[in-house]
Amino acid sequence: MSEDLVIQSHKGPYTVVFDSRLLSDPSRLCEGETHFLIDANVARLYASQLRSVLARPTTIVIEAIEENKSIEKAIPVLEQLVLNRVRRDHTLVAIGGGIVQDITCFIASTLLRGLAWRFVPTTLLAQADSCIGSKSSINLGATKNILGTFNPPRSVIIDAGFLDTLDGKDIHSGVGEIIKVHAIAGIAAFDRLAADFDRLFSNRTVLLKYVRAALGIKQPYIEQDEFDREIRNIFNYGHSFGHAIESATHYAVPHGIAVTIGMDMANYVAMKRGLLPAEHFHRMHPALRRNYAEFAATPIPVDAMLPALMKDKKNTSTMLRLIFPVGADASMQRVQVPPDEAFRAQCADFLAELAR
Repeated sequence: MSEDLVIQSHKGPYTVVFDSRLLSDPSRLCEGETHFLIDANVARLYASQLRSVLARPTTIVIEAIEENKSIEKAIPVLEQLVLNRVRRDHTLVAIGGGIVQDITCFIASTLLRGLAWRFVPTTLLAQADSCIGSKSSINLGATKNILGTFNPPRSVIIDAGFLDTLDGKDIHSGVGEIIKVHAIAGIAAFDRLAADFDRLFSNRTVLLKYVRAALGIKQPYIEQDEFDREIRNIFNYGHSFGHAIESATHYAVPHGIAVTIGMDMANYVAMKRGLLPAEHFHRMHPALRRNYAEFAATPIPVDAMLPALMKDKKNTSTMLRLIFPVGADASMQRVQVPPDEAFRAQCADFLAELAR
């Protein structure tokens, strides 16, 4: 549907291939000495199409739940790879969403001092956002994404056929990340997407157009700032609040939907602090609200959310470092905010309005 993307990284270029034939012929993934790490749900849903992958004795099936994306739960996977006689010239292949991606990327960065890896993203969230950018993020205890590496894959292969088995909340989760990227691209890009919002769910061609557009928007940022020290930080828009919402709800709210709530919350707090004209909050709110509507009534206790927000690795010892849309053009900027009573009240007011 789209021409491929070639992403530049510190380890050289890697290609994002849009290939609608992968599910009908996955044998090309089995070339060379490969070790597959595959989402257990994907293995169940696509047992017939992926039988050549699943039949390999070195394939490892992973239950893709948040609790397994941790340093503690990565150890059994590492041990199994060692038992499977992995070597430095072998390649790990991840088939799944962001959790399997994070686990595989982290292991590929550390096992035998570094292995090559490839990625077949099977969720909309991974296809539209996380598949490029080199990051892995692993949890340590209750602290989300505190461990990680920068290790780009050798290639990414996107087959939209995997989207056929996603339920509504997973599609909305992926759309949340697409919204985020288009908000970063500017007012016109966001408004175009908002106008097409309904078609994202009814027209696969339109959805894939925005998947490709989201990756294209993200590409120059990650090429310029691959290690996430400067301009790439703006892609944390909605994420600091979103990760805290996930933690406060014990992951009852899917990631991309939590990020959508987080964007709306960031806009609200920015408006209340005089950073963002109210017209921009009201311009963006309808599309954001529609994307998280199913979870708007999910209780998000402010007393649980704020401590989780304080643990965000982007903070200083005394200040929250948050991404807000700022000014007449709603441009994304990093703003330092004291976690004081005024900030707490702004967060509490937003959460109180959320369920109404």
